[in-house]
Amino acid sequence: MRQFQDLGHQILFLIGDFTGMIGDPTGKSATRVPLTSGEVIENAKTYQEQIFRILDLEHTQVVFNSSWMDGMRAANLVQLAAKHTVARMLERDDFSKRFKSGQSIAIHEFLYPLVQGYDSVVLQADIELGGTDQKFNLLVGRQLQEAYGQEPQVVITLPILEGLDGVQKMSKSLGNYIGITDSPDDMFGKIMSISDALMWRYLELLSLRSASEIDTWRRSVAAGENPRDVKFRLAEELVTRFHDPTAAWRAQEGFVARFQKGAMPDTMPHVTLPSQEEGTLPIANLLKGAQLVKSTSEALRLIGQGAVRVDGERLDDSTSGFRSGTTHVYQVGKRRFARVTVR
Repeated sequence: MRQFQDLGHQILFLIGDFTGMIGDPTGKSATRVPLTSGEVIENAKTYQEQIFRILDLEHTQVVFNSSWMDGMRAANLVQLAAKHTVARMLERDDFSKRFKSGQSIAIHEFLYPLVQGYDSVVLQADIELGGTDQKFNLLVGRQLQEAYGQEPQVVITLPILEGLDGVQKMSKSLGNYIGITDSPDDMFGKIMSISDALMWRYLELLSLRSASEIDTWRRSVAAGENPRDVKFRLAEELVTRFHDPTAAWRAQEGFVARFQKGAMPDTMPHVTLPSQEEGTLPIANLLKGAQLVKSTSEALRLIGQGAVRVDGERLDDSTSGFRSGTTHVYQVGKRRFARVTVR
């Protein structure tokens, strides 16, 4: 979207606060529970806080689809529904699988693609960008624009980014994410924690370096260059983008001081653990859950011996708890390491 802005296009950043209360079932094998109005409003606030770290405020219009859907009469919604067919809806992969297996599909789930598609009609969009998981919904927008006498929009789909685990898509609920608003140190450290194989995927999807330059780096690594050096370049680029060059330089210096000088490995397991009461996870339970110790009693004993470190700093307080949403590197002894996210 920023690249379109740089080429002179006006950006409409659509927040689906109305569709959020329906719940997009994309990729789900069962009916998804809709969000409440309060949850949608809270999510919308965070979106607006984050997008202007990327987009140009003066050339971005933030729109909410509740501004036209809240006022739509029932008769108009029926007329909208008449412009699409059940047969077309069942072409959608997740609907098709659920229908064939006898799983339930609620009527309100059919409304989601219709309402999202109708957004394109209201906005008279000529290009719509979305993830590959939104392809069906974006194409419904094209079909509805034709039905309303408009020229159908061009649809551009973009790959879904895998999270730090390299398996599930990046998600705050899964704890495998790098947040746009993360501190420079956290952002740098998380990027450095990804596997060597995942590094190339991140470069492909996140870096603004040319494909030929990235391919040159790939060949250099194959010839013996340390992949850590390529991760340094990626981490520096991303921290600079969301903060500034000075923050990126300081984050790298801090990383080297904490990790490399402490003989910390370039790669380590990434574990996500659920918090307990009051949104925290006691250190002893965390170390056991990350399989860094065999028991909580062993954890407490090792903390007392000064053998436990968090982000390279020795931990002395055996009553410490780590809050939901935090990610740190935990070390037990000289050889046991894990990056742990508490969710």
